[in-house]
Amino acid sequence: MTTYARGEFVRIGGVPHHVEVTGDGPVCVLGAGLGLGWFDWDPVVPLLAPHRTVVRFDRPGLGLSGHARAAPTVRGEAERMLRVLDAVGLGAARATVVGHSLAGFHAEAFARLYPERTQGLVLVDSSVEERPRTLLPRGVRVAATRACGALLCATGLPRAVGPTLRRLTAPTPWAWLYGGSRVWRAALMEYVTYGDAARELAAVRRRLPLPEGVPVTVLAAYTGSGSHRWLDRQRDLARTLDAAFRVAIPSGHLVMRDRPAEVARAVLAARATPRPPEPAARCPG
Repeated sequence: MTTYARGEFVRIGGVPHHVEVTGDGPVCVLGAGLGLGWFDWDPVVPLLAPHRTVVRFDRPGLGLSGHARAAPTVRGEAERMLRVLDAVGLGAARATVVGHSLAGFHAEAFARLYPERTQGLVLVDSSVEERPRTLLPRGVRVAATRACGALLCATGLPRAVGPTLRRLTAPTPWAWLYGGSRVWRAALMEYVTYGDAARELAAVRRRLPLPEGVPVTVLAAYTGSGSHRWLDRQRDLARTLDAAFRVAIPSGHLVMRDRPAEVARAVLAARATPRPPEPAARCPG
């Protein structure tokens, strides 16, 4: 099985995508949350790699991937996951699709759009929007975000504060990436199109069911104190998807860093029910 080392790239839609493939066995693909990179899954990968072929990649503009050429869509990101798997030679495999935060939208859409390629679905403190809405037309928001991003980058703000803000969120040797305009622009665009992503997923849900026999797990973060409102929303998401519900305690939103063993257990447990063999055809008479 081909193994891509850190720093290898595949070209998808004209954009170089940074991809890392580690381990052996059934395939799982890990999608990072809004503005995050492949390295945010580092604590989980050693726990999965002995049992799974683990695929990580950076969406355009994030991590080490090339500049984003267009504003993201849920369908587009689900297709990106598919094309990444194809590009690294895993096109014949069914995958357990894992999505954190915003990427939970992408992972769920993948399962609904590509059921024949889905082995399992794990949502790690996934974004939840019960009544998704947007206030301004998408085109206006996208244009304004591009202009705002260009202005912010021209002032040198990303270089001045980006790496420090990233280290405060979660220490990483890759914090320097957040000093560049490419990552800031991509993260801003994901943020401003978040409402569109929620609405698009709601439309996909209405049209396409989750594949039969594919296990779904919702893994929620909880610090162990404070409001239960977020847990209630995650539990409702699990009910909506007829999913297993687990809670990582104590954990902040970056569950893969705070409770990597919990994430690994959820992924390893996600195995689709084998389809029964087709009955043999009988000859008449």
